[in-house]
Amino acid sequence: MAAPGDVPSMASTVDAPVPIDAPPKSAPAGDAPPRAAAGPGLYSEIGKKARDLLNKDFNMDPKFTLTTYAENGAAITATSTKKNEAILSEIQTQFKYNNVKFDVKANSDSQVLITGTTEYPRVACLKHITAISYPFKTPGKNELQYQNDYAGLSLGVGMNSKPLINFSGVVGNKTVAVGGDVAYDTAIGDWTKYNAGVSLTKEDLVASMMLNNKGDSLTASSYYMVNKQSAVGGELTHSFSSKENTSTVALQHSLDPLTTVKARYNNKGMVTGLIQHEWRPKSLLTISTEFDAKAIEKSSKIGLSLVLKP
Repeated sequence: MAAPGDVPSMASTVDAPVPIDAPPKSAPAGDAPPRAAAGPGLYSEIGKKARDLLNKDFNMDPKFTLTTYAENGAAITATSTKKNEAILSEIQTQFKYNNVKFDVKANSDSQVLITGTTEYPRVACLKHITAISYPFKTPGKNELQYQNDYAGLSLGVGMNSKPLINFSGVVGNKTVAVGGDVAYDTAIGDWTKYNAGVSLTKEDLVASMMLNNKGDSLTASSYYMVNKQSAVGGELTHSFSSKENTSTVALQHSLDPLTTVKARYNNKGMVTGLIQHEWRPKSLLTISTEFDAKAIEKSSKIGLSLVLKP
């Protein structure tokens, strides 16, 4: 189940390589709208382009997703995933009332997450997000997000007597951004997280460097759009405590407007690939595979994902 405060996202296509400054594609009701400000964005967006290329849609478990839309614009999504011998199911509904978007998500473990996102027409750059889970094993969360052309700020506070307080901020513009992300747990009176990052965005290149895990690891990543059909990316992480390096590279190519292939390789010898085809508008078939290049005698994994939308 998604952690409180994280707005669940619906299944989406493999991102086709597009210029960074190109306007976003139109989205159905329930999908996140484009941000009003053309600034640096939030801290979570630093390095996101490369992370999506390296990780998004590589699914080794059979997964089925069905989405329907009501006349009032509400979206209902049912998802079923087979993991080992267990079948995990979720149902999610998204609808809007006045200036508040609601997202209700329930899973087969009888857990429910309710998220409300309030947008203020008079302050287009401000959002208020409230997330509550049931059963109440994990406290809910209130979050404020503010973005303009030169900054992106986020403040999250847990809904309990001794909350976890999370603050992140980014300053800069749509080309260069510098930011930090910290968390303070009032229950133990200590900082549980402090990270920092910097990003550079050009028309065909996005590069970033992040200091994570309380300064213990340094990650550099890049995303490069070769042309309108192809993109490549990579990530290198160095751990100061273990002196270990981890590297991953990936490439993506659009065979035609409806079919995309991706491949990924890391320094541990794991090779992963997928092919995704939009066989009808908004409906996707994705086949993934993974094998260990250093132990080819081992059987490979194969994953299948089917997304149906009207």
